Amino acid sequence: MDGDGSAHEHTQLVKSSEHSDESPTNTDAPTGSHSTTNTAKLDTCTICLQIISERAVAVPCNHLSFDFLCLVSWLQEQATCPLCKAAVTKVQYDWRAPKDYKTYQVPVKKTEKRTAVRAGHRPTERSGSRTGREGTIPSDPAVRFRQRVYQQRTYAKHIGSNHVSQYRDFTPLSFTKSPDLQSRARAFLRRELQVFSFLDGILERRGGTRDYLIEYIVAVLKSHEMKAANAHAEGLVAEFLGETNAKQLLHELEAWLRSPYERLEQWDRCVQYESDNHEIKG
Repeated sequence: MDGDGSAHEHTQLVKSSEHSDESPTNTDAPTGSHSTTNTAKLDTCTICLQIISERAVAVPCNHLSFDFLCLVSWLQEQATCPLCKAAVTKVQYDWRAPKDYKTYQVPVKKTEKRTAVRAGHRPTERSGSRTGREGTIPSDPAVRFRQRVYQQRTYAKHIGSNHVSQYRDFTPLSFTKSPDLQSRARAFLRRELQVFSFLDGILERRGGTRDYLIEYIVAVLKSHEMKAANAHAEGLVAEFLGETNAKQLLHELEAWLRSPYERLEQWDRCVQYESDNHEIKG
C-alpha cells in the first residue's frame, strides 16, 4: 500500500460470525452508526476522517473510533491498531446489543509471497466477460442461466417503485436497519458468486472464502449508494470481480433487493432482461 492514509481504499475480505458463548470485550455496545455525542457532533473515523457509517471495535485494545470498512482494509496491510499500534486479532461490528454483534477474525498472514490485488491491480476481464474458467459449466440450471446473463452482458430491466409493482427503493441507512434486506442480499450473493469461478484463486491467495466476500459486499451496501456518481461501491467490489462484473453484479443485486419477491426462484421467473424479454441465448 502506498500509505497509511489511503488504507481505507483497499479492500479486505470479511469473515463474520455471530457471537454466542463469548462475551464482548466491551461491557456496553458502541453507539450506533449515525448516533451523536452529547455535544451533538457526529463521530468521525480516525482513518478516513469521515462520519462513521458502521462502527468497528479493535480487539483487544478496544479502540472504537473506526469505520468497519476502513479498519478491516487497514488490517489487510498491517494487523495493528491505527491508534496504539497494539496487535489486533479481531474486529467487533454490527452491534445490536452488548452481547449481540458480529466478529471479523483478522487472518494470519502467510509467509509465502502473495500477489496483491489492490487499486490499480484489479482482476482483468477478457473479451467483455470473465465469469469462469473456459469450459466451466455449473451443474445448477439457475447458476447456468445467471452465467449466461453475465456472458451476454444483459441487464435486468428497471421496474418503477409504486403500489402496483410493489418494488421499493432503499438507501444505505434503510439497508443497515433492515435484517430482511441483508438476509436477501446474502442469499442472492451466495448463488451469484458461483458464476465467477476465477474467484477461487483470488480468495485462496487472501486466505479467505466466498463467505468473506459476501459479508464484505453487505458491509459496502451499508456505507455506500449502489449507483452513486462517484461509483465508490463499484470500485470496492471491482477489487475482486473486475469493473464490468462489479457494475453488473450490483445492478442485478439492486434489482433483486428492490423487488417484492422473497425467494430467488420467484424473481427468476419474473425478472425481465433487455434482450428478448428474458430469453437469454445459450
